[in-house]
Amino acid sequence: MAMNFRGPSNSSTSSENSETGGCLIIGEVAQSHDGSLGMAHAFIDAIAEAGADAIKFQTHIAAAESTPDEPWRVKFSPQDATRYDYWKRMEFTEAQWHGLKQHADERKLLFLSSPFSMEAVELLNRVGVSAWKVASGEVSNIEMLQRMAATELPILLSTGMSSLGEIDAAVEQVKSHHVPVSVLQCSSAYPCPPEKAGLNLIPFFRGRYNCAVGLSDHSGTIYPGLAAAALGIEVLEIHVTLSREMFGPDVIASITTTELRQLIEGIRFIEKMMDNPVDKNVLADEAAPLRRMFTKSVVARIDLPAGTVLRKEHLIVKKPGTGIPAAQLPALIGIRLKRSLSADELLRKEDLKEDLED
Repeated sequence: MAMNFRGPSNSSTSSENSETGGCLIIGEVAQSHDGSLGMAHAFIDAIAEAGADAIKFQTHIAAAESTPDEPWRVKFSPQDATRYDYWKRMEFTEAQWHGLKQHADERKLLFLSSPFSMEAVELLNRVGVSAWKVASGEVSNIEMLQRMAATELPILLSTGMSSLGEIDAAVEQVKSHHVPVSVLQCSSAYPCPPEKAGLNLIPFFRGRYNCAVGLSDHSGTIYPGLAAAALGIEVLEIHVTLSREMFGPDVIASITTTELRQLIEGIRFIEKMMDNPVDKNVLADEAAPLRRMFTKSVVARIDLPAGTVLRKEHLIVKKPGTGIPAAQLPALIGIRLKRSLSADELLRKEDLKEDLED
């Protein structure tokens, strides 16, 4: 149920993801650049080096999305008097957004950014995104959903603050425009504790909406992403920081780029395991050389002269497994030896008066 993303013209990420059905892994920068254009570009390089498929920012236009009275979620910034001032400081110009998009293209990353106003949607539409990521606070913004869907780009719905009724309505709205949609489980806790990760909702959403599903993870660890990959998600979005010592509200809920690389390696490992079911009998055949080394055969416990009628105390099982298998020891009791055996010598079928059945 992979989604078809429009990637940069020089990138194979989009087609590879679609063909293999692998999870699309998005490194979420959010506001971790702290308004620094140079830092935003540094994130592109770091996330590309880690092996992610896509990078995501957030596009804030303060005057279009907020009022000066908007309260702080967490008062973290001593340089911003209000949250409105903070959003203002997070803004990039359209030319700067074009530069970020071009850089992402050069690094073969899909370029995404969550808009928080209709003005941001129009700006990003001009810049060019591979898909629309809808923040959970915008899921009930029907006008915005309709405008995004009109572009015919895939839509990723985050569900952190949304009720089922709101998600139902949003999915129905997107599907009415016949564009691909993915529903991402998300819990709006920063960082998200394990008891609120909600991995049970991943198969639930898949069954309820019959669409691609994923996880938007704020745990600050790699564990939910790995567990979700084992559930077969199509999309993983995870917050990324260059260092845990960085400034900003998202750092505590982010993983480092080193951890991102480890997460990606783990997900690709999990996917390869899931894509290659094994036949236990085939595995046993392939392990034949090891079986001969590690299994055991029937051997003489003591020196036994020719003509000895074998009793249990005459025999023992020891490595290697190149003789009569240990499981056949009970069948040897009462059989007469054709020749003498030394202690620790393996029994062979030809050493016995009666043939053993295989």
